[in-house]
Amino acid sequence: MKEDINDEINPIAEENIKYLKELLEDNSDVIFRTFNVGEWKASLVYIDGMADKLLLNDYVLEPLMSFDKEIDEVQEIKDNILAVTDMREVEKLSEGVKAALSGDTLMFIDELNCAYVIATRFWPARGVGDPSGETVIRGAREGFTETIRFNTALIRRRIRDTRLRIKPKSIGIRSKTDVAIMYIDDIVNKDVLKELNERIERIDIDAVFDSAYIEQLIEDNKYSPFPQIQSTERPDVVAAALYEGRVALVVDNSPFAIIVPTTLPNLFQSPDDYYQRWMHSSIIRFLRIFAIFISLTAPALYVAVTSYHTSIIPTKLAYAIAASREGVPFPAFIEAIIMELFFALLMEAVIRLPRPIGSTIGIVGGLVIGQSAVSAGIVSPIMIIIVAITAITTFVTPNYEVATAFRLIRFLLVIASGIVGFYGIIIGLILLLIHLVRMKSFGIPYLAPAVSTDINDLKDMYIRAPISELKERPKYMKTGDKIRQK
Repeated sequence: MKEDINDEINPIAEENIKYLKELLEDNSDVIFRTFNVGEWKASLVYIDGMADKLLLNDYVLEPLMSFDKEIDEVQEIKDNILAVTDMREVEKLSEGVKAALSGDTLMFIDELNCAYVIATRFWPARGVGDPSGETVIRGAREGFTETIRFNTALIRRRIRDTRLRIKPKSIGIRSKTDVAIMYIDDIVNKDVLKELNERIERIDIDAVFDSAYIEQLIEDNKYSPFPQIQSTERPDVVAAALYEGRVALVVDNSPFAIIVPTTLPNLFQSPDDYYQRWMHSSIIRFLRIFAIFISLTAPALYVAVTSYHTSIIPTKLAYAIAASREGVPFPAFIEAIIMELFFALLMEAVIRLPRPIGSTIGIVGGLVIGQSAVSAGIVSPIMIIIVAITAITTFVTPNYEVATAFRLIRFLLVIASGIVGFYGIIIGLILLLIHLVRMKSFGIPYLAPAVSTDINDLKDMYIRAPISELKERPKYMKTGDKIRQK
């Protein structure tokens, strides 16, 4: 599936313009400008709204059209007249057309079998702002934008190393979306880099609108609910990942960069873990692990205990639960499913609605409908408490995609506990663990460093050791330069 464009550049500028007018017909934003430079004819092609007209007028057209000295060779036009810093030659017309559609300006001059691409990209862009999905108490407030060059600049600002590499790619047969592969040459895991390039080369799709497209096309296991590639809005997170030997992909038109490979413990870490003192960060990490276990099992445990294993409940608590469930027409299993579905719907409504309305819906759904459901006898008060605890512990997870994956597993555990009680929960957790152990991300075990045999890797997993103790890069990453500090 290839675009059919003639690659040959005609030495007569007007012939190239004639061809491009046929190729790009019925496009009011494509501008063609033909003019004379001495005894030669020249033509410009650019997209209105994507090219910097001021730069074209002041530093391209004005110097060329006002030059009154004799020009002996056409090459002098480039060497002595054009007052632009970023300019390159292309020998294939398809490369020039792609550059013009990306916001650059394409220039043809008579007697030349090549064309000049002048960097004039200039389109409306959102400024650098606070990343809304990854807030921190202490740390940078800069987040990625939809412009790829802004994003690479934010990362390079944090990595002033000559060994940082930014390799350009173009993905999408029709969209030709710009992608930058970023890594540090002497640190990166070469096997991961090679595998990533091979997977990107295999992508054959019309258009890529966001980094999520690439994420889904290159991940190892498309049938797993767990993200195998990390996405982030924060340049400091990307920079830290590059220093660990990982590879980042920055995609034009997307404020999210993706990082490969990733592991489940990586997705539980927050930038705040490294900006606060190590004792506070270690306690918070333990709380996250505890919270995700509660959010995963709390509804299922409630269903199992009230339906199958009532004998393990203390007598007074059993009386309290029985009294609260008096008049509820549904068994605990159906009650839990109803409340979980209601909570999922409420979350989607809050996310999709505008912020002022979304907060109102959250209050109405959480308080009014919840209280009304209890008063009407549809659900028990203890179920409302379970759902509230589940919601709070779910939000402790820093990564939204991981929280969504655990929400799905929570549904399955509730169903399993409603069928066979505790045995269903245990079987479900064993199957979940088997699934996670078998998963890999670009050859790296998904549970690393939890399954690592090197004790140094555990210094930055369950706890966050003092930064002075983190002397080596993660062993499971198999990096080139293994020493972080001496």
